[in-house]
This record gives sequence, C-alpha cells and structure tokens, in this order.
Amino acid sequence: MTPSISILIPVFNEENTLGELAEQIKTVLGDLDKGFEILFVDDGSTDHSWSIIHELSQGDAHIRGLRLRRNFGKATALALASHRAMGEIIITMDADLQDDPREIPKFLQKLDEGDDLVSGWKENRRDPVSKTLPSRFFNKITRMLTGIRLRDFNCGFKAARAEVYQNISLYGELHRYIPVLAHNQGYKIGEVAVLHHPRKAGQSKYGFERYARGFLDLLTVLLITRYGRRPGHLFGGIGIILGLAGSLILFYLTGLWLVGDAPIGNRPLLFLGILLVILSVQLLSLGLLAELILNRTEDRRLTSLIAEERGFETDAPLPPLC
Repeated sequence: MTPSISILIPVFNEENTLGELAEQIKTVLGDLDKGFEILFVDDGSTDHSWSIIHELSQGDAHIRGLRLRRNFGKATALALASHRAMGEIIITMDADLQDDPREIPKFLQKLDEGDDLVSGWKENRRDPVSKTLPSRFFNKITRMLTGIRLRDFNCGFKAARAEVYQNISLYGELHRYIPVLAHNQGYKIGEVAVLHHPRKAGQSKYGFERYARGFLDLLTVLLITRYGRRPGHLFGGIGIILGLAGSLILFYLTGLWLVGDAPIGNRPLLFLGILLVILSVQLLSLGLLAELILNRTEDRRLTSLIAEERGFETDAPLPPLC
C-alpha cells in the first residue's frame, strides 16, 4: 500500500534512540489506520546509527533509510528525504525523542482544517536557559523581519503537504525557515503547541554558532523572498541611490568650478563622486543581467502558485516564472 504519510527523521549520532522512536511512531500511526513510512536520513553519523537503521529497515517494511556520504546538515538531509518520500503528507521530527509522536494527530487535524504547513511550538521547552534565551531572541527577530507570526521557527516538528517541499529549495541552514519559504509561495501556515521532552541520550548538536549562522541565513531568506523574482529592484535601487549621491557631488563641484571658487581636480570629493557614478552604472547593469538570467533559467512554473483548479481538461504548459 502506498503510504499517505511520510515521517522524515534526520539522524546524526543518535544510536540510542532510533529503535524506541520507531516503535512510538508505529504505535501512533497504526492507531490512525493510515498508510505510512518512516524515512531515517543518516547525515554522516560516526556511531552505529546506520547499522541500527539498516537493521530496522530489514525487519519492517514501513522503515526506510538513506545514508549520506558525510555530514551535509539538516536542510540537505530534509531536501533529499522529501524527494524520496512517497506520502501526500510529510512530517519532520528530530531523532532525539524530545519530539513526542503522540502529537502527530494534532498536526494532521490542522492540515485537515486547511493549513498547508503546520509548525510545532514547544510551549514548555525542556532545554537549558543557554538554549532557550537565544532561541526566544532569534524567534522575535525573525517574526519582526518576516511578518510571520510563529512562536518557534526552530522547532523541527512540522507537518506539510508534500507539494510544499516540492516547491521550495532547502540548502545550508534554511530548514528553520521552511515556514518563511512556504509562505512566500502562497501556502497557508499554521502552528500547534506540542510536548517537549528532556533529551534522554546523546548530546545536543547545536551551539551558539548555530544562531550566528541562523541570522546570516535569515538575510539570505529575506533576499530570496523579497527579491528572488525581481533582482533588478534590489541592484537597481541601490544603484539609483549611489548614482544620485554621486551626481549631486559632481554637480556641486561643477558649480564651484564654474564660479572659479577653487580648483577641484585634486579634491577627494571629485573621486568619490566619480566612483559612486561608476558603481551606480555597474549595479544597474548587474540588475538587468540578473533579470535576464532569471528569465532564462527559472525552472519553477506558474502551476506551483495555483491552489486549486476546476474544469480544465488538458494540462497546457505555462510559461516560466519571471
């Protein structure tokens, strides 16, 4: 039977939790009487995680595994797993048993109510202050800059329709911004409070540098969502500002030269004005070039923006997004 639900679980050195997690998931989804698969992605583990995944998959047709050549990061693991997933609904969760599989029905209910992606919110987070305080600050900044009213962008416990993952690109550390990327594609985002358990085994794989990388990726996401389909507006806008500043400087110096107030050939301000005008021309040209490249290489089609259609008998191809 083709599974209707795919559970994607990135794994990095979690040998002590995989068996118990698989049993908990099977118990919950078995009670729901829905076809499902559990897809473990070993992201370059150095312990016996892959051996355990291999053993679990041999004893249960519901369990499958992917092993990456090295540690590529959570976003890459999820991207690869989502392309291999067969379910209409994709649920992602961590492998450390801090996410409770008994919460899965809550996510499914929210999807049934019309949400396209549902993000978990660890209401009573069972982590040390060294993790919770930076996370709260990070979430507040992300809410402010993106306008998406989620309480917990960092929560790995999420559920979404499979098409959401088909229409977003995940790489680097962008996994925490899946709701932002999905919202940019027009999908409806929801949130549900979930239980959060203390870590039973192993060690946290994240430190302070995680948040530093997260803020850099936030800038990437903001550029993607605001200017990904109109790069000319970004480069052109900056170019116009620099061009105006450079032109004003040159007009001012030209006025001084005309009235014979002082020589301008050796003034640093002259070189600054010329430099700003040159940069302006370069940025405007770069923006136009980016627009041409985007128009030629954009492989996502307009159909990814359609929520529903009726009465169409043929699947006529649509032009690329531009």
